[in-house]
Amino acid sequence: MRRVPRVLPCLALAGVLLCSAARAGEVELVARRAAQPPAIDGRPGEAAWGEAAWSTGFMDLVHGGAPWLATAAALLWDDRALYLAVRCVEPDVNATLANRDDPLYRENDVEFFLAGADAYWEVEANARGAVYDVFWVWTDRLGPGRRYGPPDWDPAGRRVLRLSGIGDHVHPRGERVGFIDADLSGLVAAAAVDGTLNDPGDRDRGWSLELAIPWAGLAPLADGRALPPRPGDAWAANLFRFEFRDAAGRPLPLLRPAAWALSPHGAFDAHMPERFARLRFAK
Repeated sequence: MRRVPRVLPCLALAGVLLCSAARAGEVELVARRAAQPPAIDGRPGEAAWGEAAWSTGFMDLVHGGAPWLATAAALLWDDRALYLAVRCVEPDVNATLANRDDPLYRENDVEFFLAGADAYWEVEANARGAVYDVFWVWTDRLGPGRRYGPPDWDPAGRRVLRLSGIGDHVHPRGERVGFIDADLSGLVAAAAVDGTLNDPGDRDRGWSLELAIPWAGLAPLADGRALPPRPGDAWAANLFRFEFRDAAGRPLPLLRPAAWALSPHGAFDAHMPERFARLRFAK
């Protein structure tokens, strides 16, 4: 599909003016080094987040069109962890699922994917701060004598999913196995609502999210790369927002909600690491 540059409007959130222009297929996310780790309380208001490079260029996952609700995201890092903050404009904030590894993909959420050559982490979070995290391994690298083998990565007796594609899209690399019970070690998540949660009788302003992902939990993706990264290192990553109501507030199908990404995929499938953005670690 031919890529067309799209300039999105400026976004004012929490007193900060955020503007970005994104060219689909050439998206770079910048994680700046934090002098002090941010407090993970769901409210990205610390000075460190004021120095971060905020990305607001979310586009429709399939065709790159502009969304009807604004989203802004930023990344920081230090020697201990990778930090993610997201701000979502949302007139009616909803989140019902509250437990680790509940199927958050069935309601409004934010999803962060981080990939190595043969595996990737999927981390989802909702406005309650609940987390669903899955470690996905391509089956051509899974098994005895391979990069991901037993005992750590043996699907037998584990809580796993198997996936070849989403909807009409089948990935050319084939199947991968998702280890739902492989919780990302040390992950901390928190969300905050600017309004009232699960109350359709009023109008909310939105919700925000913070994650801290320790480098130790990302070791299975390192592929020989330094942990923590060095300034200038780059990983493959993407960030998505899923919304289950249209611009008029009408429910959208469970299997086809609105899907917005910083790097669109040309298909309704978030599980396409080759289409992820480039996450660059800066000083």
